[in-house]
Amino acid sequence: MVQKSFTLKNKMGFHMRPAQVFVGAMAKYPADIKIEFNGKEIDGKSIMNIMASCMKCGSEITVKCSGENEEAMLAEAAAMIESGFGEE
Repeated sequence: MVQKSFTLKNKMGFHMRPAQVFVGAMAKYPADIKIEFNGKEIDGKSIMNIMASCMKCGSEITVKCSGENEEAMLAEAAAMIESGFGEE
């Protein structure tokens, strides 16, 4: 398992568009991805779970990947999150 912590920096947080882009990108990997937020683990391949978590700008999250190609999966997730999902 590999993991990395982030602070969401895009103004709208993990709203519908970035959630859709994120889930679409993560779906191509066979590994599992979880997002830890407020003491809960969220399925990083479920747009509904991501939307229901209400992660806003400034939220502290930890992304955990486990399985085949976990390093590549985490690297792609990190690039999206750190870029503000292209919204900044």
